[in-house]
Amino acid sequence: MSDELAHDFSPMIKVYKDGRIDRPWGTTTVPASIDPQTGVQSKDVVISTAPPVSVRLYIPKSTTTESAESTRKLPLLVYFHGGGFCIGSAFSRIYHNYCNSLVSEANVVAVSVDYRLVPEHPLPAAYEDSWAALKWVESHLAGTGPEEWLNRHADLNRVFFSGDSAGANIAHHMGLRVGSEKLVGFKLNGIVLGHPYFWGEEPIGGEVALGESHREHLAALWRFAYPLTSGSDDPLFNPGKDPKLGELGCEKVLVCVAEKDALKDRGWYYSEVLKKSGWNGVVEVLETKEEQHVFHLINPSCDNAVTMLKKIVSFMN
Repeated sequence: MSDELAHDFSPMIKVYKDGRIDRPWGTTTVPASIDPQTGVQSKDVVISTAPPVSVRLYIPKSTTTESAESTRKLPLLVYFHGGGFCIGSAFSRIYHNYCNSLVSEANVVAVSVDYRLVPEHPLPAAYEDSWAALKWVESHLAGTGPEEWLNRHADLNRVFFSGDSAGANIAHHMGLRVGSEKLVGFKLNGIVLGHPYFWGEEPIGGEVALGESHREHLAALWRFAYPLTSGSDDPLFNPGKDPKLGELGCEKVLVCVAEKDALKDRGWYYSEVLKKSGWNGVVEVLETKEEQHVFHLINPSCDNAVTMLKKIVSFMN
């Protein structure tokens, strides 16, 4: 075995010249369950075998009680995990715990998408898998889809997308595709972007102070994920360069940014270009002081994470 590296994006991923791939973290998974803290139930569903796409479904405790409340249909959240397109899983402990909290606090049904990762499956595989998951969700519109939990509990006229980092990038592009392809099987009410992984050739705001190597690292990770990209101004990476931006298929967007995150200015920039794009919805930005990238997943019980969760819950309700 050769220890010569072809790509080194530590601590996320290392790819060796002999083809070995090392993902030091983000690979351990936890089973679906009934969460003892919140009473949220989850289960895993395979929606496609070629390509392999699975989802983890969540229903809140309110759906399992014997009351009129339990028969009322609830908003549906579709969640896309982060990890630079190259690590992470809908089945990892960090996302399982986050979805349990979100489903419990917001009283929603959730579909957490497990898409294929790079470099084994370069982009646009993650986008295609996520779209396949949305088409599967759409098949439940008449209450006759393949999954009983969605037929019984999900209101497809109240759908939200969310994700963090690369998953926020996916959530945005799924919202664009819903708008441009006029997907009518559900109504997308809003999108929550957590510390979105967007970038661009020209540094903006505080990015100038990051230094060339830091900026190049973020750009190189994108080229690694999408070898056929045109670069950092690819509309998939820089929404400001996307002529279709005004077609975003929802009424409102919440962008969450963190003060000490290198991607912070891109989140603010996204809100500004979206306002000027001809899109006629409402966008707001929540900036959390003193925090780093995806702090709310790393330390979900801290005061700032609790505040952010409450803001997302009120946005969805």
